[in-house]
Amino acid sequence: MAEVIAVCISERKGIRKHEVPSIRVQCGHGIAGDAHAGNWHRQISLLAEESVDKMRALGLTLQPGDFAENILTRGLELKSLPIGTRLRVGETLLEVTQIGKKCHNDCEIKKLTGSCVMPTEGIFAIVLQEGEIFPGDTVTLEPCEE
Repeated sequence: MAEVIAVCISERKGIRKHEVPSIRVQCGHGIAGDAHAGNWHRQISLLAEESVDKMRALGLTLQPGDFAENILTRGLELKSLPIGTRLRVGETLLEVTQIGKKCHNDCEIKKLTGSCVMPTEGIFAIVLQEGEIFPGDTVTLEPCEE
């Protein structure tokens, strides 16, 4: 069973996200209080802890939010989900809109290791059903409505 390991926000762009007890997601906006929220296709970022574990294997000590992910999961290979996949995360519903992204040239992780998992293994989503997300919430695939 896939689950949420941590939820994270940042109040400003360009800084690492930090863990919070829960996040409130809003349709057409993303996460209340997060600097990357807005009416666009990358309202929420998700990363699998299995991806972070690859970087930890290189000797890095990493915390939730270090890759600027909003939601850290375990038990689901996020990078293999097609665009349009719907994810039930706790009481909310998200839709995958993008897989990976261009890495920032000044990414601290890339400077330290020569690589970063977010550009190839992170995913982005929009909010279809709002609510609150907590660590420990289940993550399941939801059939798309025809």
